[in-house]
Amino acid sequence: MSFKSLGLSDALLKAVQEKGYTTPSPIQEKAIPLILEGRDVLASAQTGTGKTAGFTLPMLQILEATKKARHRPIRALILTPTRELAAQVYDNVREYGTHLNMRSTVVFGGVKAKAQIATIRQGIDVLVATPGRLLDLESQGALSLKRIEILVLDEADRMLDMGFLRDIKKIMSLMPSKRQNLLFSATFSKEIRQLAGGILHNPALVEATPENSTAEKVVQKIYRVDKGKKTELLTKLISEGNWKQVLIFTRTKHGANKLTKKLIQSEISAAAIHGNKSQGARTKALAGFKSNDVRVLVATDIAARGLDIPLLPHVVNYELPNIPEDYVHRIGRTGRAGAKGEAISLVCIEEMEYVRGIEKLLKQQLASEIIEGFEPNNTTEPGKPNSKKSNFRNSQRQRSRGGSSENKNRNNSGRNRNKNRRR
Repeated sequence: MSFKSLGLSDALLKAVQEKGYTTPSPIQEKAIPLILEGRDVLASAQTGTGKTAGFTLPMLQILEATKKARHRPIRALILTPTRELAAQVYDNVREYGTHLNMRSTVVFGGVKAKAQIATIRQGIDVLVATPGRLLDLESQGALSLKRIEILVLDEADRMLDMGFLRDIKKIMSLMPSKRQNLLFSATFSKEIRQLAGGILHNPALVEATPENSTAEKVVQKIYRVDKGKKTELLTKLISEGNWKQVLIFTRTKHGANKLTKKLIQSEISAAAIHGNKSQGARTKALAGFKSNDVRVLVATDIAARGLDIPLLPHVVNYELPNIPEDYVHRIGRTGRAGAKGEAISLVCIEEMEYVRGIEKLLKQQLASEIIEGFEPNNTTEPGKPNSKKSNFRNSQRQRSRGGSSENKNRNNSGRNRNKNRRR
């Protein structure tokens, strides 16, 4: 199978070739022809398998074939849950459309809106946006969604986790009912299927890999460790393994800041990225990590879906997520596009309930190892998941109500419209 056999135009084939791609991924092979036919699509694939190209390439071809003369209303809208993912998708739209007469831009919170508004008023065909900033600009009269022909919801399950359902419904009401809808998600949860039922019309269902699967070339390992020795063990692994580029996940923003400070004290260059950081700080940290000026990037789950780092070799769960599906999204940052990767989890005894939940989801047992001098203690702290299983069960119920504790806080703050729009 080649990209040409999928029915793409010469201009798009040239752009794909310049990106160095020769063979379409399974999600691209299945989704592109359906989208070119004008079908609504509900697609699921693990992270790092080319979902963005799967909807961007056919979307650009459809828009190019039906482009308007002179006036450029916004004709395609791509919604993403995070700023980083929005920026990443926008870069792909520009790259794939480099040989087309197509204009695009991206809007998200955390930066001033003046420049974004100026670009939109010059006329654009494709808009990539986060829900909050999009509604903010629409309420100011800076843009109109009345001419949208194609809507893409990217990482739709993450948008639901982050409490954007109300915003999504509001955005739907601002667009014409007759349009092509594409919903891409890493999982097909009950909530996603309900959302799809209210948006998609007779959709084609595309699944490139089993739901909640992890990349085959990602080596997964658990290190059982005493809770108080996690940082020491992490430093040992990074230093003795001579790891050059490591993405580390913590459960909280405070934890990310604290770990970053300790790594720097150990003479390991590190930066933190999470929701409390300004957009400028987040952009700087990510750029430094990609250029290898920063050795370690410490992130909360807000970054799990929005980071595209080519050939990232190591992902570390400093703390396991309390929602098993988030484990899949985290380690999906490595082993992308067929590359090899390693996913390490530092697990204290209080987190073993989370391990069992992850193994049940993946339908496999994770390899476990104990390093001498870092052995886990044999006691469980009061109120932790191992002594009170209700914590884990609550996390499962919490998912159906809007996600993890950090996302739940985001959801609560989201009730303040102005704050939510600047996320």
